[in-house]
Amino acid sequence: MAGPRADSPTVIVTSGEPAGIGPDLCLALATRDVPARLLVAADPALLALRAEELGVRVELHPTAPGDAEPHRRGRLQIVPFQTAVPVVAGKLDPRNAAYVLQMLADAADGCSDGRYRAMVTAPVQKSTINDAGVAFSGHTEFLALRTGSPHPVMLLVAGKLRVALATTHLPLRAVAEAITTDELLATLRVLSAGLRARFGLARPRIAVLGLNPHAGESGHMGREDIDVIRPAIERAVAEGIVAHGPVPADTAFTPRQLTDTDAVLAMYHDQGLPVLKYAGFGHAVNVTLGLPIVRTSVDHGTALDLAGTGRADPGSLHAALDLALACLEP
Repeated sequence: MAGPRADSPTVIVTSGEPAGIGPDLCLALATRDVPARLLVAADPALLALRAEELGVRVELHPTAPGDAEPHRRGRLQIVPFQTAVPVVAGKLDPRNAAYVLQMLADAADGCSDGRYRAMVTAPVQKSTINDAGVAFSGHTEFLALRTGSPHPVMLLVAGKLRVALATTHLPLRAVAEAITTDELLATLRVLSAGLRARFGLARPRIAVLGLNPHAGESGHMGREDIDVIRPAIERAVAEGIVAHGPVPADTAFTPRQLTDTDAVLAMYHDQGLPVLKYAGFGHAVNVTLGLPIVRTSVDHGTALDLAGTGRADPGSLHAALDLALACLEP
């Protein structure tokens, strides 16, 4: 990528769960050039300790957003937050949950009020936030509430393969009830608009997966595909959205099926994401569509066993940052 310009955008990276690999990944940002005013939301003491543990030489500079300079290799500008208790790599502590949420809230608010042009998120540990007594189902839902966005859509991207989700973090038994024609139509609207706005696709082509095996086998294995999904597709097409389906999920990702497809809409989390992560784990990116801000994220979790070991792969965070910057291009 090109080096930073004087008018480069300001991007905030939240460092995520402090006991996970998020701090390690953020430190890796100092090893590359970035055409942006890059800021990392983190506890400076935590990053300094993790850098020492990893043997990473980096200059850490607490910086206010308005004072951010173009990013330089070997240096990180930090928006400082303070953990409640000291952090041990790999050891979760619910007392630090508020620290994680404060970083996310500041980043989202900063994108809304113009301090930042985009936010990139390292992974959080949902269970630890819940253990702290806070109802939290994920970045997507948190950011939607924070920005007043009624219908966020999670999109995972690995190269030209793009997979969006009709439902996100739900137990499987709740999925069928959560899928309605109106909700699917709203998702298709957001997905089509997001593909145009963020990826420059003039008429994005969307393949909609069926819920049941073989897309219901003409109703013999469930009627949701006939009674719920197909009407949503028909209404979307009537609005000018290029969508087709319901497509049986077991054949939707074959090369032939993907030839004329810009994105796949899966009905639930583990229907579409295993395929995408097999194709692109380590460089895939999570993009939240339907927000008034640009937000991208890594495609993996906190990897507590890798924290502080030097074995964490920063590829997905680099890809998330690159895609966030691409989304800002006119």
